[in-house]
Amino acid sequence: MPDRSELEGELGRLKGQIAGLERTKRELEQRLAESPGAEPAPAVTTAAELEATLRVFIRKVAMILMAEKCVVMLYDHEQGMLVAQKPAFGLSDEQVRTFRVPVSEGVSGQVYREEVPIVVDDAIGDERTIKEQVAHLNIRNILCVPLVIERRDENDQVTERDVIGILHAFNKRYDQSFSEEDVRLLTMMARNAAQIISNAQLYIRVATEKRELEATLESLLSGLVVVSSTGRVMLMNPAARTILGVGDEETTGRAMHEVIRYPAVRELLDTALSTREDQAQELSLGSDHSERIYQVQTAMVRNEDAQLLGVVAIFNDITELRNLERIKTDFVSTVSHELRTPLTSIKGFTRTLLDDTEGYYDGETRHEFYNIIDQECDRLTRLISDLLNVSRLEAGRPLQLNWESVELPPLVSKVVANQLSYTDRHQIEVEMNDDLPVVTADQDKLDQILTNLLNNAIKYSPAGGTIWVRVARDGDKVAFKVSDQGIGIPAEHLPKLFQRFHRVDSGDTRKAGGTGIGLYLVKHLVEAHGGEIDVQSEVGKGTTFTFTIPENPPEELMAA
Repeated sequence: MPDRSELEGELGRLKGQIAGLERTKRELEQRLAESPGAEPAPAVTTAAELEATLRVFIRKVAMILMAEKCVVMLYDHEQGMLVAQKPAFGLSDEQVRTFRVPVSEGVSGQVYREEVPIVVDDAIGDERTIKEQVAHLNIRNILCVPLVIERRDENDQVTERDVIGILHAFNKRYDQSFSEEDVRLLTMMARNAAQIISNAQLYIRVATEKRELEATLESLLSGLVVVSSTGRVMLMNPAARTILGVGDEETTGRAMHEVIRYPAVRELLDTALSTREDQAQELSLGSDHSERIYQVQTAMVRNEDAQLLGVVAIFNDITELRNLERIKTDFVSTVSHELRTPLTSIKGFTRTLLDDTEGYYDGETRHEFYNIIDQECDRLTRLISDLLNVSRLEAGRPLQLNWESVELPPLVSKVVANQLSYTDRHQIEVEMNDDLPVVTADQDKLDQILTNLLNNAIKYSPAGGTIWVRVARDGDKVAFKVSDQGIGIPAEHLPKLFQRFHRVDSGDTRKAGGTGIGLYLVKHLVEAHGGEIDVQSEVGKGTTFTFTIPENPPEELMAA
């Protein structure tokens, strides 16, 4: 147990500390009295700086007022509540996290609504307090002041007041109550704190929005260039650097004509700045081997007073769109030709037979004419069926399959016989294993796959030759191979071969015709069966298509 001298020494130290606090308090009051306005707020530009500044401020408030606890509460517009902020003095993180008060309740809400300070000497007995929070925070007495932002005009007259929250001090030490001096002092300090918090929040919000905008512009796939009214580059995102071939060199502040090497782009920006009107133009940029088409749109940048600051240009790559438009135009022309060809034959031979009223043609010749008409009708039916299936796929609807048990040898023999009737320059060799299973598939769709591949093999082997059809079991799958000795496919076209409307553009392929949708449909039909398709080819030596389908497709595929 400490002796009397030790107790007297401890008491002396406490008295000295209290005297020091009183001196600090009087000095602060004197400074505030000499400068009634808020002290210049320090420059706080980040959330970390704001937290550090508030930590120092809260500790000073607690020290000067001799309070056990001190906390700032800011108004949350979305929740309609006053929310305690970190850092706080004398409160745990869990207490800060749960300290929330609706603006319509408690002392906190009253101070916020009425914008006046309130002192509560008995937190437990006062009817204005929220008892659960008083107990949770172990509060005896309260001093609460509003955090007010005042905006003044050039004559130092208050033009606008905005309450952003409140400042709490709890539990005056040494069993005292908060005095009028404490109220006046905390009110003045709260003005300074409110200014610091408001300015920091505004700066942080602007800085955050700036970073988000910069990140957005950096990640844009479209090129973006901003040029000032004096013709200097203010901003150029990575996409624009790639489009304009600028590289990593510094562009900000440099003259546009030094940075942008394409005359058409410089001319477009010059026109926008000189006429002060938005422009739109399609430009072809890049080298001959990698030329791309861009839709370039400009927009004038003005300030609040409508003064011209500069022009922004957006570069959208529309190369694929223009290529697709060209392909579709070619496709319509090709389909028209493909439809006209069988119709011309059907019409011609039908008219010939109708005009033969005197029996000029014998039975064998007539039968030949009928076969040609029948084949051209089959060709027309296939083309129309292909167009309908493409339309279905383009609309996002899956191909409908009629699942049934299919014996492969009769199906393959039928397709081969039909295709042999179209040529007298080709031989078709068929190799089928004896152990081929009966597969679950759509017989008509399998017929369509094989017919398309065999028809292509005949079409793109204009010099004739042998075509091989090989069918073999491959584990729980069946593998089909169709090989020819035709003109082959260049390697750069193989990755795009199964895309819609894609055709290998050469003299030989143009002679062969075709719509560019056959292999696109073949791929989708194979995949609809749960299979895969691949192609290998060498120019001048021929092509081999290989596709596999499962013997029994998954139940979820058949139920789709």
